[in-house]
Amino acid sequence: MADCVALIVASGRGQRFGAELPKQYQQLAGRPVLRHCLERFRSHPRVGGVRAVIHPQDRALYDAAARGLDMLEPVEGGPTRQDSVRLGLESLCAAPPGLVLIHDGVRPLIDAALIDRVLDGLAGHAAVLPALPVTDTLKRVGADRVLGTVERQGLYRAQTPQGFVYDRILAAHRAAGAELTDDTAVAEASGLAVAVVAGDEANLKITDPADLARAERLIGCALQPRTGLGFDVHRLAPGGGLVLLGVRLPEPLRLIGHSDADVGLHAITDALLGTLGAGDIGSHFPPSDGRWAGADSALFLDHARQLIGAAGGRIEHVDVTLICERPKIGPHRAAMVARLAELLALPPARVSVKATTTERLGFIGRGEGIAAQAVATVGLPA
Repeated sequence: MADCVALIVASGRGQRFGAELPKQYQQLAGRPVLRHCLERFRSHPRVGGVRAVIHPQDRALYDAAARGLDMLEPVEGGPTRQDSVRLGLESLCAAPPGLVLIHDGVRPLIDAALIDRVLDGLAGHAAVLPALPVTDTLKRVGADRVLGTVERQGLYRAQTPQGFVYDRILAAHRAAGAELTDDTAVAEASGLAVAVVAGDEANLKITDPADLARAERLIGCALQPRTGLGFDVHRLAPGGGLVLLGVRLPEPLRLIGHSDADVGLHAITDALLGTLGAGDIGSHFPPSDGRWAGADSALFLDHARQLIGAAGGRIEHVDVTLICERPKIGPHRAAMVARLAELLALPPARVSVKATTTERLGFIGRGEGIAAQAVATVGLPA
């Protein structure tokens, strides 16, 4: 098991949200709330594995939210959050990590800097809490009347991810009796000292529709649009195995290249890397490296997608044009859109696949190769 595993607790029903669909599966900027959490942790270089704890009835919803991500198998939660966390911790026993981060699946705006602060805190402590000082005046209220003012000095608002030395928090959960409000409370009850690091105001917990609307605004305000352009070309040869945009076509042709030569995915990968100023596909996956011989180009695309996620970005739209005389793209366009949407975790409406020819001019016009050009629009922190 990796040295650090993130447990994303997503087994709640969210009755206060007031919707039929649990709030962790509500749409935020075109993707499920839980998807945002999973991507942020999965793309963090110091987190080796991510496991979700889900409700037994939510497996299909989870599978859709996690599609395309390299996740540990989810585990089913229990009747309470505390039970769910314990079950998640127990599921790691076979290959225990050194550290574990426990995060609410309805805090979708967690950023890499906050994860780093918690992990840095664990260098000298067994338990770490990200928290924010209370700045508003606090009132004790009963029966719609103010009963008194609460001194706010020394009061903090707890957030997640809360970080722990794995074996210490597992023992604390196994020993816990009464139901406690969060995992650092479980740690405190077992005698563990809890260190505090700075939280993040943007790391809000979605409880009701107003929180979801606020998260939408924060995502929109925090990201600036970037555009990247990609182009690639490969030769055609007789034989089977032609793959375009992740779809294997029933054609007596193949593209020549070091990987599977999926010219469309190569162009999109370069476009995505371009939004980051991160070089081109060859600088990340050199043709001289035998590991990539015959590789599925979806690996390259996923690498670019994860780099964008690690930078706190979001892919907004991808537009790709295939340039060829053969094969005919029209019969396969719907399958290509669906596959590309799946690989990028985008709604199909945010994926465009077009095709054109060179009017029989040049090597493409002679049917000797296929070219592709792509434009990607990505939102990245300013």
